[in-house]
Amino acid sequence: MSLFPSNPHVSALEPRLLISAYCNGIFPMGMENGRLSWFSPDPRGVLPIDEFRVPRSTRTELAKRELEVRVNTAFSLVLQGCAQRRETWITREIMQSYELLHKLGYAHSVETWEGDELIGGLYGVAIGGAYFGESMFSRRTGGSKASLIWLMDHLQQKGFILHDTQWTTPHLAMFGGREIPRDEYLRLLEKAVGMQVRFVG
Repeated sequence: MSLFPSNPHVSALEPRLLISAYCNGIFPMGMENGRLSWFSPDPRGVLPIDEFRVPRSTRTELAKRELEVRVNTAFSLVLQGCAQRRETWITREIMQSYELLHKLGYAHSVETWEGDELIGGLYGVAIGGAYFGESMFSRRTGGSKASLIWLMDHLQQKGFILHDTQWTTPHLAMFGGREIPRDEYLRLLEKAVGMQVRFVG
């Protein structure tokens, strides 16, 4: 459901607007015409942190590789990697907006490295005990999966209670992703954003 269009003359969204939107269950996406629209799906996709599961084949695949997961060391590169996907909704306005959120400590990247090469990663926004997953990419097999597995373990250790995925895809479903009614999501969201937990630090 699209809620309202953005101002086409604004180069980046005001961070306070973005934070307020997330806290109310709303997020922006770039459209094919270059404009920005806002959404609040019903049902809402979530990846339950305490029910996260990793298929055995994925664990076996990743165990054979010498991969390193880092956090916030290449946010711009991860953003660019996600924007290069064929089905991307990440416009220039979106990129500028999340670069600002990253500088303010709200947006974070999780990166998978194989040697000196960035082979995949993801980024999202953290507010209180809620993590809002935005996008992920992979240049080699397992690139995004390694980042996601690290992220879910990290969220559990830090005490997060919500991982919002917006919608559920077959890829996320294999890890336990599912959809819940928006009313249920909003109740969980209200509790999560009020928590005193931090993604880093």
